[in-house]
Amino acid sequence: VQLQAFGGGLVQPGGSLRLSCAASGNILSINTMGWYRQAPGKQRELVAGIDSEGGTNYADSVKGRFTISRDNAKNSVYLQMNSLKPEDTAVYYCNADRIRYSDGYLGYTKYNVWGQGTLVTVSS
Repeated sequence: VQLQAFGGGLVQPGGSLRLSCAASGNILSINTMGWYRQAPGKQRELVAGIDSEGGTNYADSVKGRFTISRDNAKNSVYLQMNSLKPEDTAVYYCNADRIRYSDGYLGYTKYNVWGQGTLVTVSS
């Protein structure tokens, strides 16, 4: 089971970007999915999370600007980022917790799986 993130890049202040993250493997279900970010010299922080029923939570710094969503059929999570600010510049990581998957015979559970980061740079 792996997560792969897409969609980072360079954007001007006030612009928008959409990040995508897809989980691969013979996945049966995923509990919580989310996006974290880590700016240079700072600790990784939660940006937004979404549970299996669509319940969401956001960091105060992104409320009203970012929207997290998921497509359970595609085992994917998305982050729509609007009104971007220079302080949003960071490497963004997707995360999935409690992934139930099968090898065709037995079921397994993976916890706290991370995707590779994707760099978002907000600059004029």
